[in-house]
Amino acid sequence: MKLAVKNYTKKIKNKTILDDINLDLCSGNVYGFYGRNGSGKTMLFRAISTLIFPTEGDVLIDDKSIINNDYDLSNFGLLIETPNFYPYLSGFDNLDILYRINNKKDNAHINEILKKMDLYDDKDKKYKEYSLGMKQKLRIAQAIMENQQIIILDEPTNGLDEKAIKNLHSIILDLKKQKKIILLASHNIEDLKLLCDKIFYLSNGKLKDKKEDL
Repeated sequence: MKLAVKNYTKKIKNKTILDDINLDLCSGNVYGFYGRNGSGKTMLFRAISTLIFPTEGDVLIDDKSIINNDYDLSNFGLLIETPNFYPYLSGFDNLDILYRINNKKDNAHINEILKKMDLYDDKDKKYKEYSLGMKQKLRIAQAIMENQQIIILDEPTNGLDEKAIKNLHSIILDLKKQKKIILLASHNIEDLKLLCDKIFYLSNGKLKDKKEDL
């Protein structure tokens, strides 16, 4: 699979949020996006997943535009904005509801995802009782549980302890072996260097050649 962003510009009230972005991304690779707060990382991820639409430009998958077209967005696994989990339902039940949206039902699979995220022992605990780190793990779980081909994770290590971060790294490398396209945004450049095949640098909505250009 190929994912391309072509001459993508987004303006809001005459302010340029994303400025002529061009990317060519391929299956089996992890791509990092680094920049300060407000640099455009989250807006770029929203653009790629068509949560916003361009002022100019396009997003293509296998050379076909997905802007204003009937592309199956279930191929995207997203951790961009906080999912609307039900606070009084368990972690398991929250994932089960999301899984059923696409007419899927597989308790064993959901349990395996919870084990992978080290949440299985707390699967029956209500979401509102989860710690910050547990909530983040559940957010990651919903982004990867349906065999999505494009995984977009915005600051996935937020709230995670060292053990959980190492586990997440292992999961990301396993997804790479499965030939996914994985996009990561992080404030931690060392994490990106460890995991990514290529790192893109953003500043004021523009792609830069290197960190020193920020």
